[in-house]
Amino acid sequence: MSPVARLRGFRPSWLSPKVARTEVLAGLVVALALIPEAISFSVIAGVDPSVGLFACFTMAVTIAVVGGRPAMISAATGAVALVIAPLNREHGLGYLVAAVILGGVIQVVLGSLGVAKLMRFVPRSVMVGFVNALAILIFAAQIPEMRDVPWAVYPLVAGGLALMVFFPRITKAVPAPLVSIVILTAITVAAGIAVPTVGDRGVLPSSLPVPGLPDVPFTLDTLQLIAPYALAMALVGLMESLMTAKLVDDLTDTRSSKTRESIGQGIANIVTGLFGGMGGCAMIGQTMINVKNGARTRLSTFLAGVFLMVLCIAFGPLVSQIPMAALVAVMVLVAFGTFDWHSIAPATLRRMPAGEITVMVVTVAAVIATHNLAIGVVLGSLTAMVIFARRVAHLVNVTAVTDPEGHQVIYSVTGELFFASTNDLIHQFDYSGDPDRVVIDLTGAHIWDASSVAALDAVTTKYEARGKTVEIIGLNPHSAKMHDTLSGELTGSH
Repeated sequence: MSPVARLRGFRPSWLSPKVARTEVLAGLVVALALIPEAISFSVIAGVDPSVGLFACFTMAVTIAVVGGRPAMISAATGAVALVIAPLNREHGLGYLVAAVILGGVIQVVLGSLGVAKLMRFVPRSVMVGFVNALAILIFAAQIPEMRDVPWAVYPLVAGGLALMVFFPRITKAVPAPLVSIVILTAITVAAGIAVPTVGDRGVLPSSLPVPGLPDVPFTLDTLQLIAPYALAMALVGLMESLMTAKLVDDLTDTRSSKTRESIGQGIANIVTGLFGGMGGCAMIGQTMINVKNGARTRLSTFLAGVFLMVLCIAFGPLVSQIPMAALVAVMVLVAFGTFDWHSIAPATLRRMPAGEITVMVVTVAAVIATHNLAIGVVLGSLTAMVIFARRVAHLVNVTAVTDPEGHQVIYSVTGELFFASTNDLIHQFDYSGDPDRVVIDLTGAHIWDASSVAALDAVTTKYEARGKTVEIIGLNPHSAKMHDTLSGELTGSH
């Protein structure tokens, strides 16, 4: 093979003119769609719009290099904004930035420890509850924006919603949220309608962000203050990012490294914090825009961040004129689009097992009560585990067959033997009435823990106390190893 041919083999796919054109256009569309949401999420977090916009720029550019999932967009998100908003409200921006950096460090550590593999233990009902709770919180965060405001805000919000619903029927070449914002801004400026604007919330950036350390005392007290927020942000960010990465894997029929993505999210948040951003994670909505526009490489993600900053610096004064009503409309539609309406449809609820519904409700209720998505996911997962354990515990079956001559009885045990299913196992045997020889056949069972071995030892002890012999047969290799290792060692009697 010639040197030129070898170089072509190593050439990134995005250097192809056709691919590059697709990636550039997709990145531009995403950047346009990012501006209103970044500003809206900044409002949720209680920070200047520049803080959210800087986060979108640094997150997108960094994750394009170090992330594991090509074409996935990471930026400032509502999930992270909701988690860190109380810290900013009570202690200021410096502590928020410090929490973002610490959260990034935690994500790098968790990613290195293989936390991505734990996502397989998060049940679907918890994920549905997670998404629904996120949608409810985003919607609830818009309610204060519609209180004690000029009457013109309400028709503007309604008009913005109508535009975003009906404009895609005309064309999908331009994001409907951007069209809605442009039209509502033009109306308010041209008619001189006095309503709250983005400029009322703070000054947009007029230059690139510069790195620096957060303005906080570097003490143990500061660490103790920001640690809970940083941990919550790290968990929420990883959960949403890994869920989004799996979704893109399915849509593009490709695989990605979830461990690299976890570590990459941490690095991107560290960089974002050092540049004064509010942190973030993968964005489901913007990622779908990117993928559905044909993007498949890291170039679109990188350009989305670059285009975003160019738009802000070049058109900052214009962006400042955007009415808050337009952003409220955008976020209301995002909330409605995020909510999984199918999950609460009567037909779905009738078919869904009661345990699945319980898990979803617990997850949503916990998130709404605590305003912490991570707590909701943890409580929902624990509830699912308890329900699963109770369900499996009832699947153990014991049947007895006595030979015609009455010399021995064979007990066939089927099911999964673990701490919850073996509680009643001891009471399934007729210790006094059985013959002198007892065979316990575990061909259809599996021993999972020490509780199961202890239960079998208790059964054997009860028979031996009556002068009867017990033989356990049919153990599969894993069960046999566990039984041989632990049998007789759990009660202190040898």
